[in-house]
Amino acid sequence: MQGPMALLEVTDLHVDIGDAHILRGVGLQLEAGKTLGVVGESGCGKSMTGFAIMGMLPSTAKVTHGEVVFDGRNLTALRPREWLDIRGQHIALVMQDPFTSLNPMMKIGDQIAEALILHQKLPRGPALRAAIEMLEKVGVPAPESTASRYPHQLSGGQRQRVVIAIAFACKPEVLIADEPTTALDVTLQAQILKLIKELQDTNGTAVMLISHDIGVIGSLAHRISVFYAGRVVEAGTAEDVLKHPVHPYTSALLAALPRVGQSKLESIAGQPPDPRHLPSGCSFEPRCKFRYDRCAVEPGLLPEGAPHQGACWLAQDAGKQPLKTVESRD
Repeated sequence: MQGPMALLEVTDLHVDIGDAHILRGVGLQLEAGKTLGVVGESGCGKSMTGFAIMGMLPSTAKVTHGEVVFDGRNLTALRPREWLDIRGQHIALVMQDPFTSLNPMMKIGDQIAEALILHQKLPRGPALRAAIEMLEKVGVPAPESTASRYPHQLSGGQRQRVVIAIAFACKPEVLIADEPTTALDVTLQAQILKLIKELQDTNGTAVMLISHDIGVIGSLAHRISVFYAGRVVEAGTAEDVLKHPVHPYTSALLAALPRVGQSKLESIAGQPPDPRHLPSGCSFEPRCKFRYDRCAVEPGLLPEGAPHQGACWLAQDAGKQPLKTVESRD
């Protein structure tokens, strides 16, 4: 169900790499000024979804079905040259490793100015002045001197701010932030998330925040989509998903969060499935303590059409009650 202000909609997206099913019917909506949190373990398809939206899939990957629609255009059908008008100007990406995202041979100011020269046709002088202003906006100290430095001369936190400055330079309608705080300490993590929120509020940007940390997602997201084995297994408002999970995987992720006074962290038994050899039924069934005979068939998101859904047969019956109240079927 498309939201009233959906800027970008992903519908039934399937992506394969050889015989591996990387994405299996992913559906998402990004709305103006809102943050969609995408969470799940490594290898569940979060980043691949972001790359598919950006038209940056690896050469071995192929969209086999589905659409990514932005401003009435199916992005999966664009030719490489057509992406020049979209990528960077209308949809921007912040990747998790700023050091590899930045060109080590270019000065910081030139890297920000490049986007303004390409997309807004600014002359180099005004573009460099605008780049310095962006560095100031994202809180980089001594923006004028920083503009003349190279990436290796900056700290990790400063490099991440530079990447965010590049992403927001052209005021894109959509920002995909792929693990933007993974390599940062807790203090810098909070600062970067606050910066993204401030720039989002200023520009009305729709943000897709990708993370393996459901705590980080919960601090910023309006809605959350939980990924497992290449598909969305739970979707709803942040409050619903965090307080009333209806899929056992979401419940397990929340139980694994560290808490004050906790002596031992809970873990999820087993490993995510190999995308080349997925289980015949529910992909989470081998790791699930609530599994029972109906799990031999993998369900869609239930209840159908509801604002809070889970890809679990128990979601039909659990309603708004936290899954921990459902008795184990072992």
